[in-house]
Amino acid sequence: MAKKNLSQFKGRVMKEAGYDVDLNNPESIKYEVAEEQGVPLQKGNNGHLTSEQAGKVGGPIGGNMVKEMVKMAKEQIANK
Repeated sequence: MAKKNLSQFKGRVMKEAGYDVDLNNPESIKYEVAEEQGVPLQKGNNGHLTSEQAGKVGGPIGGNMVKEMVKMAKEQIANK
């Protein structure tokens, strides 16, 4: 359940960041980010990717998610 919720959160955040996200399959956003960054990400094993390439995909996704979590935390603190 937590994995599903995190995946849905990722999809929502990336959609708000301007990406074309299939909310029924939010994990697919990594392929759009990879294409945008010029990273040859494929379904299945991606052991051929360098850590720099993997970071180019995960960085924008994780960065946007962290920004949203900080925003949510600030709102919760303000509402107490």
